[in-house]
Amino acid sequence: MPMIPATQVPGVYHRRVGDILVTALHDGHQDVSMTTVLGIDPAEAAAMLGAARRPVPRRTTVNAFVLRDGRRTVLVDAGCGPRGAATAGRLAANLAAAGLSPDDVDLVLMTHLHPDHFGGLLDSTGGAAFPRADLLLHEAEHAHWNDDAAMMRLEDPARRKVFFLNAREALAAYAGRLSTFAVGEVCSGVTAVSLPGHTPGHTGYRVASGGRSLLIWGDIVHVQELQVPRPEVTMLVDVDPPAAIATRRAILAEVADRREGIAGMHLHFPGLAHVVREGDGFRLLPDAWSTDLAGDAPA
Repeated sequence: MPMIPATQVPGVYHRRVGDILVTALHDGHQDVSMTTVLGIDPAEAAAMLGAARRPVPRRTTVNAFVLRDGRRTVLVDAGCGPRGAATAGRLAANLAAAGLSPDDVDLVLMTHLHPDHFGGLLDSTGGAAFPRADLLLHEAEHAHWNDDAAMMRLEDPARRKVFFLNAREALAAYAGRLSTFAVGEVCSGVTAVSLPGHTPGHTGYRVASGGRSLLIWGDIVHVQELQVPRPEVTMLVDVDPPAAIATRRAILAEVADRREGIAGMHLHFPGLAHVVREGDGFRLLPDAWSTDLAGDAPA
């Protein structure tokens, strides 16, 4: 009798945007206390999650995305890595399941420097997990996490290490291969979109080719059941909550009006969706699984 599987299938899913193949990679999930969710009554937040049949405390998916055009391989964010929760750190395995090795990655684009995004930049020895890759991030992001005054505003020394010192360690592993940008195209077919608030240099990446586009929006949303219908809900780790709210409202409206597909690091895997307006708020329409790499949504 065939054995019953004890693990899930690989977390790999493809979507084509013109000549660019976007591959979603699942890094796992983190269960996080509801005390990290702000701007909403805790009982109401729990009720909204319960109505969506989601666990409380909040369970947040971690995704990364690979972009390939036949000339170079670009990774957007690197997941939690070996220091993350036991339920995360699966990026390397799913990268291999997608037929790629760390040596295949030419460029890593960072949406921002939080541990569930930069942790996978390092391997288990503390060296660069992507030995051939250049590393690229927004200049404001680089400046913030290297600012000692900003670090000291965190009263908890453990949080200083996790957020600031560990970020610096990850960047140091790419010394000589690290660059920053302010605006504009960061590589062929990929343009940086400034989305500040969650962090000072929080950045999305608009992938455009063949008359189609997809916005990889980073951490615009951590808990889709709460923050899409209620954009005023913020996270404890938001560096500038009012700016995060304003950015979230603006980008939700923009992608809804453009009918543009989005990809999120914390949307339920594979993290691809569209946004529509609903009353004074918004609603998320997760993309249906499709055998057509171009997807089923109209351009």
